[in-house]
Amino acid sequence: MSSRTIARRYFVSGVVQGVGFRFFTQRAAEQLGLAGYVRNWGDGRVEIYASGTEDKLEALRALLERGPRGASVGTVNEEIAGVQSEYEGGFSIEYDA
Repeated sequence: MSSRTIARRYFVSGVVQGVGFRFFTQRAAEQLGLAGYVRNWGDGRVEIYASGTEDKLEALRALLERGPRGASVGTVNEEIAGVQSEYEGGFSIEYDA
């Protein structure tokens, strides 16, 4: 696997709001050393933007597919994203979507 920084955007659907999914995602991303954000969407999905190495992003996706206790993940859609330097400082929860 490459150590080059890449980015992905994930959209998670199912029962993923009101179950601690954002906090679960933030904790997982920080443990993996990823940068980015997580936020809820009005349509019930959760969006995750993450940048890091390919292997760490694959590990994050596996965790997103499982979700926290209480969640019922339906689908995880993944898109290639550009690396956004404004998120290099860590992984945050955003509340503006």
